[in-house]
Amino acid sequence: MEIQGIQKMTLLDYPAKVACTIFTAGCNFRCPFCHNASLVTHVDAKNNIPEDEIFAFLKKRQGILDGVCVTGGEPLLQPDIEEFIRKVKELGFSVKLDTNGSNVRMLRRLVEQRLIDYVAMDIKNAPDKYGMTIGIEEYDMANIFESVELLMSGIIPYEFRTTVVRQFHTRGDFAAIGRWIKGAERYYLQSFVDSGDLIRPGLKGYTKEIMVQALEIVRRNIPNAELRGID
Repeated sequence: MEIQGIQKMTLLDYPAKVACTIFTAGCNFRCPFCHNASLVTHVDAKNNIPEDEIFAFLKKRQGILDGVCVTGGEPLLQPDIEEFIRKVKELGFSVKLDTNGSNVRMLRRLVEQRLIDYVAMDIKNAPDKYGMTIGIEEYDMANIFESVELLMSGIIPYEFRTTVVRQFHTRGDFAAIGRWIKGAERYYLQSFVDSGDLIRPGLKGYTKEIMVQALEIVRRNIPNAELRGID
């Protein structure tokens, strides 16, 4: 596992859980607004945190933490992700996976093996603008569509989420996303915030007023949709 970051406690990343967050390196997307660009474009093995160190930390936190969030980058690119998560589960932790949905085969396997307890999948944009939004023109959406279908089958608790960027998202896009994932269990719109670690600097989020309007649009098809991280 290429693990290059750990947040030792979070009350925000895993709904209703006290958790830690583990950051894996590497991603197959190149979203210009990615807030963890250093985990995507400048992956260096010398920055890896040894797994022994991760598990020593987790053993000390048994009975204190409820869960472990595995994020990235894109965790499902890791060839030994299944073995890693299995070890985490053996320590008694619930596991939340953050994914872009591009590896539906591994996602399905982890779900069917009951190795993960909650999935947060990014919905980058309306389908006809996906390639532009993820920095890969002419991207084949097949795996994304299958991952959405898998999660919406109700096989595991999940959420969808979209980071909203002024340069990439319009009213029409929110309507198209709403139609695509109509009836989703949980869907969050979160406004882009410049982390200072972007693939493409100079991007902007929308105002709260515009975000509320976007929420009204998606709620036509996703009544449970909410805003996240907006005061």
